[in-house]
Amino acid sequence: MVLSDRQRLDWLRLIRSESVGPRTFRSLMNRFGGAAAAIEALPDLARQAGRTLRICTLAEAEREMEGLRRRGARLLALGEAAYPPALQAIDTAPPLIAVLGRAEVLLRPCVAIVGSRNASAAGLKFTARLARDLGEAGFVVVSGLARGIDTAAHEASFGTGTVAVLAGGLDEVYPPQNIPLLQRLLADGAAISEMPLGLAPRGRDFPRRNRLVSGLSLGTVVVEAVRKSGSLITARFANEQGRIVFAVPGSPLDPRAEGGNHLIREGATLCAEAAHVVEALAPLIGTDGALLQPPPAMHEGAGETQTQPLWDELDLPGIEPAPLALWPEPAAVTPDPASTTEHSEGIRPRLLALLGAAPVSLDDLVRASGCSARDVSRTVLDLELDGAIRRHPGGALSRVED
Repeated sequence: MVLSDRQRLDWLRLIRSESVGPRTFRSLMNRFGGAAAAIEALPDLARQAGRTLRICTLAEAEREMEGLRRRGARLLALGEAAYPPALQAIDTAPPLIAVLGRAEVLLRPCVAIVGSRNASAAGLKFTARLARDLGEAGFVVVSGLARGIDTAAHEASFGTGTVAVLAGGLDEVYPPQNIPLLQRLLADGAAISEMPLGLAPRGRDFPRRNRLVSGLSLGTVVVEAVRKSGSLITARFANEQGRIVFAVPGSPLDPRAEGGNHLIREGATLCAEAAHVVEALAPLIGTDGALLQPPPAMHEGAGETQTQPLWDELDLPGIEPAPLALWPEPAAVTPDPASTTEHSEGIRPRLLALLGAAPVSLDDLVRASGCSARDVSRTVLDLELDGAIRRHPGGALSRVED
């Protein structure tokens, strides 16, 4: 799919509106069939929930789009061909990401390397060798542009491709001393952000950034990390996203090794060289760079516990969270509820007849049914809420037998 310029502006307005995060965005899109219709319905929905909220204006969205164009950046939408396939698979995939540099590197298999800001000399040396070897093996190295391990990972993979994930807007690089590093990596790599231009990163934005670091990557390597660290939060996200977590072992006398050693005890894959990463990922990667099968998960609770939700998501009446694939279609008006229900009831038997015990993708279900993607998505949501169908990891669907 490819969004029109107007659709892209509507998507930007919706995700920039107050208390609309990735899950609310998807739920609204599935309910109303398009961002324009969702924006029109938001005020009434908020009033029903006893809330008022601020909706991003068209002028604000146009200013952000113009600011991105001036910087040579572009907005990629969830579902477009250029959107990173690994990131698209996670439940909290951002509807829009701003990309600066060579966007095509996002389509290649990626590995995240994260670790301590106050890294040891040995940790920095190992990180550089690991990043260089992974780059030569065909992987793009992803990290968060922080000091220490992140910086070493980016610097060692300039020539083979590296991706910096920012916690603030593309024009708010943190830490500022890494601005020259960011400019250099753009020659063969990219920088991405889901945040608006002009937003300096806040404390809660770093965990949001960390889920993108792991979400872009088929595996995450923790080089050095104390027990309470952002690197372990990244490892937890990777584990929840069904990605392989690697950890570099270290001396029990070094506090910077506590996090990695803890992850290994919890089931992370030991990493002492790049070959350990390549060997673990190679059997799982398809020709399109996606995982062919989910890797074994670490123990429940491995990594750092998240104490706060990442977003203040709207709790709107009649809008259920639904991590469904997005099929944006322009919708000028909100459909009549009665006619929508009647239409959905007519599709239900067809979809149930097509589904069985073997999981099938939403794409295959749309093609086999001959119905529009929007109608199938809505009916699938209703069937899920009724307990008639089951959603599997990766979004595949199967019928719940009586």
